Amino acid sequence: MTSEPEVLFETRGAALWITLNRPAALNALNHAMAVAIHRALIDAAGDPAVRHIVISGAGDRAFCAGGDVALLGREGRQNRALWENFFHDEYRMNQAIARVPKPWVAIIDGITMGGGVGLSIHGRYRVASERTLFAMPETGIGLIPDVGGTHALAALPGEIGTWLALTGARLKAADLRYAKIATHFVPSAHLPTLADLLATSHEPLDALLASFDEDAGIAPLAAYRDAIDFHFGHDRMEDIMASLDGGDDWARDQAAIIRRMSPTSCKLSLAGLRLARGVPIEEALITEYRMVCEIRHGHDFFEGIRAQLIDKDRNPQWQPATLAGVSEADVARHLEVPDSGDLTFE
Repeated sequence: MTSEPEVLFETRGAALWITLNRPAALNALNHAMAVAIHRALIDAAGDPAVRHIVISGAGDRAFCAGGDVALLGREGRQNRALWENFFHDEYRMNQAIARVPKPWVAIIDGITMGGGVGLSIHGRYRVASERTLFAMPETGIGLIPDVGGTHALAALPGEIGTWLALTGARLKAADLRYAKIATHFVPSAHLPTLADLLATSHEPLDALLASFDEDAGIAPLAAYRDAIDFHFGHDRMEDIMASLDGGDDWARDQAAIIRRMSPTSCKLSLAGLRLARGVPIEEALITEYRMVCEIRHGHDFFEGIRAQLIDKDRNPQWQPATLAGVSEADVARHLEVPDSGDLTFE
């Protein structure tokens, strides 16, 4: 018996429909899937029969819970080609999503994290449901908010993106609308009808999606917006932490969360976010690629994967263990061109 492909491509009316088809793995994105999606985007860009592209996840639990980091955690240190090829090709796919000259509709129904954010946030439309759970939790596994995440988070209102990157905070639909991450809220019960019309309707996409859009409710995030902008507006991790430590209970809770994250990842993530402000996505992805290539030579990613996904003791031992132990030179080393060269998009 042949197993089903891990990503499905269908022509539905005027739509190219992409389905992430690993429901048992929460539709986690692997290297082969990223390459296949990138090729499909290139083909769709030149196909006049394709008016728009829709991407969704199989099952009702996840759109895409992230990239296949467990494999990288097990084998990436010894296998440089495995590591670099995965990120190289995934980032090229992210850039293609941002630049494809056809509207991109991501139905982010269910868990949407890490690599799933990269599959959705760069497109024109992001449709959330009441089941959507969004996060960029990379500082908790010794990585950075990559897949163009530094670019996307830096563009969010105020310092919401900085807060999300450093704390790995999880957002539901109302907060996603407030943060301008989701462009529409459609209850999951209505998604099958929307899917049918995305394939068959000749109505303009803006009007079609607007006709399904509902009120997602009050955003809890709004109550903390001023505090987020105040505390997370600094350009040094030490200053952010000092501000949080001197704040109210909520602020001190955020400081406690950050102290559980990789100090190296926090400093790299903040540097990446600041460098990504106002630059093209290609520049941000090149910076991210430099960072992840150097992360492979370090300790924290492999320790984070061990603690979170392999041994599951949830007790990573970061090295260095404090922000003070991460020097400016350590950060600068992660911004150097890799031995294999920079990411390219030709």
